[in-house]
Amino acid sequence: MELSTDTARYAAIMLAAGIGIPVLAALNAQLGLRLGSPAAAATCLFAVAFTSTLLMLLAVGPTAITGALAAPKHLFLAGCLVAFYVLSITWVAPKFGVGNAIFFVLLGQLFSAAAIDHFGLMGARISPLTLSRAAGIALMALGVLLTQRA
Repeated sequence: MELSTDTARYAAIMLAAGIGIPVLAALNAQLGLRLGSPAAAATCLFAVAFTSTLLMLLAVGPTAITGALAAPKHLFLAGCLVAFYVLSITWVAPKFGVGNAIFFVLLGQLFSAAAIDHFGLMGARISPLTLSRAAGIALMALGVLLTQRA
């Protein structure tokens, strides 16, 4: 992969998103404990997320949302997956630890991302699972195992 300006910008954005995932987990786990309900914490999180994304939509032009009516309905499953992630991390992190929970989330992301890229699932660009990529996933799995034994 060549390091173009776009590549560096995309990498920086995704690095920031990656940094945010454990922060989200820790904050929402604590909110869930304070509220006594992971579902209440997730609802609050989604209300803030909805407001934030609505403001962004209004800033870029609300006409972009009209395409949602014509989009294939299965694409909206992503919303259910986000809800599952937020509810599960909010419930599990206080009991299992944020680090442990995120390690397993990351491991699941590596496996599913490798399969999606390898087969070009859901319209993704095909990027075959090479020995090097498989070795990286195996190293990550080993890292997860080692963190669980510590």
